[in-house]
Amino acid sequence: MIENWSDAEGRSLHGLLEEAAGDIVIKLDARGFIVHASANAADLGFDPAELLLMPHICELADPEHIQAVDRFASQVLAGEAGNSSFEFPVSLCSEKDTCPSAGQCAYGGHQRWYRLTLRPLHAEGGAILGAIGLMRSVQHLRTLESELHARATTDALTGLANRRAFTASLARCIEQPRDRARSGKPAILALFAIDRMRAIFMQYGQDTLDEFLWGFAKFLETMVRPGDVLGQLDAERFGVILPGTTQREAQDWAEDVLRTFAALALPSSARMPHVAASAGLAAVEHSVDLTLRQAELGLVIARAAGGMQVGRALDHRRAPARSTEAMELGANRTFGVAASGR
Repeated sequence: MIENWSDAEGRSLHGLLEEAAGDIVIKLDARGFIVHASANAADLGFDPAELLLMPHICELADPEHIQAVDRFASQVLAGEAGNSSFEFPVSLCSEKDTCPSAGQCAYGGHQRWYRLTLRPLHAEGGAILGAIGLMRSVQHLRTLESELHARATTDALTGLANRRAFTASLARCIEQPRDRARSGKPAILALFAIDRMRAIFMQYGQDTLDEFLWGFAKFLETMVRPGDVLGQLDAERFGVILPGTTQREAQDWAEDVLRTFAALALPSSARMPHVAASAGLAAVEHSVDLTLRQAELGLVIARAAGGMQVGRALDHRRAPARSTEAMELGANRTFGVAASGR
């Protein structure tokens, strides 16, 4: 324990510790109002030295988190909080009271996440007089979590949702049959792939192939409709979930996509390849694996027929109920007929 220090020396030491740690020190009364805040509280958007009435602790939070912060502070002040730390975003906006938007707002403000740690202050008789706490910025952790999530769910080359994220969206679509029944239309999965990719790779190399893939991904982004889900399943195939779409509507849309891409991808010189694409369609139902296999089969049929076409495997929605193995066998027979009929 430090002894024989004056109040001024103690305040100076306290200030040095605050600056070194970067934590904001606050003191609350029994109702949760801030009665003291360290000078670096200006990082929160207010200057304690300029305020006659200090705000309630919940007023620091983004509007969507005010009730949660108020509930947390009330639990601590009532001696009921099992966990005395809580993370919430602070709106760093000079027009916070009239700001129409959370996050990056019209007034140039933004959010920063903080971890608030509170400890109750007890009187000699045991009554809680208030609380003392520390606010530490955890924005770098939130940013890192966001970046890691983006890397885990997006394709590095195209920036589209990767297979993991896309199949999760497909699973949610399968698990919501009521929505499809309400609209009276099923959801359709369309798989797209550039034709003759191996030939392009062998003649021009991986860099050129990557440019074609990136360009095709950006093209598909312009062709999807509001509510559609676009993703990249692997290095070759792209998927689009078309909710509330009939087979005929999906066929017309996919054919328009292929025609438009072929027109835009006309070679600028005789040395450049003529790039086209094919597509396979399948109804979104039963399971993710079966839906993907049916769409992949349609894509294979389209390519086997010469490419730049929309293929479709056996429509098992019209077939009688049977096992998954029987449906797959029927799909294989359909493929055999389509391929041999070429």
